[in-house]
Amino acid sequence: MDISKISTGIPGLDSMLHGGLIPGRVYLVKGAPGTGKTTLAMHFAMAGVANGENVLYVTLEEPAENLKVDMTRMGFNLRDPRFTLIDATPTAERYVLISDFFEEFAANIEKMADAIKRQFQERRYTRIVIDPITMLKMTATKEVDYRKAFLSFVKSMIRLKTTVLLTSELERTDIEEYLVNGVIELKVFEVGGRLSRGIRITKLRGSGFDDAIRQYEITDHGMVVYHDRMVSLP
Repeated sequence: MDISKISTGIPGLDSMLHGGLIPGRVYLVKGAPGTGKTTLAMHFAMAGVANGENVLYVTLEEPAENLKVDMTRMGFNLRDPRFTLIDATPTAERYVLISDFFEEFAANIEKMADAIKRQFQERRYTRIVIDPITMLKMTATKEVDYRKAFLSFVKSMIRLKTTVLLTSELERTDIEEYLVNGVIELKVFEVGGRLSRGIRITKLRGSGFDDAIRQYEITDHGMVVYHDRMVSLP
């Protein structure tokens, strides 16, 4: 039986995913700072917009104005009416002017889920990006509490029938990796004195996938994944 899939907006990555992501599920993109997690997430978001979908993008670390400048430079249209950008970054100005709004989206993962549900009362979103989930994990005092809250979050998103892409900068993302439906990892290697970027899929429930580490680049027009090029590890 064929599985209906949606595009990530990156053809080479779609090939690795054997056609794309299964809709209505929660996925994790993990990697060190500078590996391109936000760029990948924006490709995913804009692929939804291009398909006529409503997309919600919550930025928790990079201020929205910076994000707009960087992503517009790559050719992404963040002004499309189908794209909603929520700035929940913890700046001093934001605390003063709209602290309640900030708390809704950034105090912890439970409030994030509630805030998203309220957004759905105004408009239904078929794609959601939370960039990065790392910021919400840092608010948890006990790992067991975070695990319960994260599981509840995943179930809530699945009930909303929306596809969620989370990014994370943490090397150890055991809880998230165990509970999400798929994991994409971005890595940078030094090969022969030069840096080489590699992308691999470590998990994709309900579908086969290419588990090799493939080469990718960050260009002036976003991320390019070479699904036919493997990374030679040092």
